[in-house]
Amino acid sequence: MARKKEYNEDEVIEKAMRLFWRNGYETTSMQMLEKEMGINKFSIYSSFGSKNGVFLESIKCYKKKLNDILIPLKNTTNGVEGLKQYFYDFIAFSKDEHFGKGCLITNAANELQEDADPEIKAELRKFTAEIRNQFALALQKEKNQDPNTIEKKADYFIISMFGLASASRVFQKSQLDNYIENIFTNS
Repeated sequence: MARKKEYNEDEVIEKAMRLFWRNGYETTSMQMLEKEMGINKFSIYSSFGSKNGVFLESIKCYKKKLNDILIPLKNTTNGVEGLKQYFYDFIAFSKDEHFGKGCLITNAANELQEDADPEIKAELRKFTAEIRNQFALALQKEKNQDPNTIEKKADYFIISMFGLASASRVFQKSQLDNYIENIFTNS
């Protein structure tokens, strides 16, 4: 007879997500995960398969947290102004000491080696593509935008967001605000 889990998977994944967010994927060891999650390796392997499995579940958890600032972007009627607000909302989100600094996805992408797990790389690309798609949808709400321009601007904004996510770990709010204002000058 299988033993009953004595932990809530959502709760332990949120703890793992925060650990990955703070320390990065590569630096986080199974021992660190055991301690942070409050469960043993057997339970981790049984529930999630591996460190990679825990990380992939952590990405799902992160998406749920980020959704709070994505909803206003999805509902914006202001195009570029809605995008700009998303950038400011992201800064507030990334500076929340409870969850970590920067962006979990950007942090992971910055540290992954060329030989990293293909499934993790694919998930990071998928996540970034989803955000870029939201940027393109917001840009479609601008008048007189041809599809080619929208695609180019969506690329520009996702790369700018990647830079902002990295910079948010180091720079002060006033510097980040200046960066955002410059991104959106003449957009």
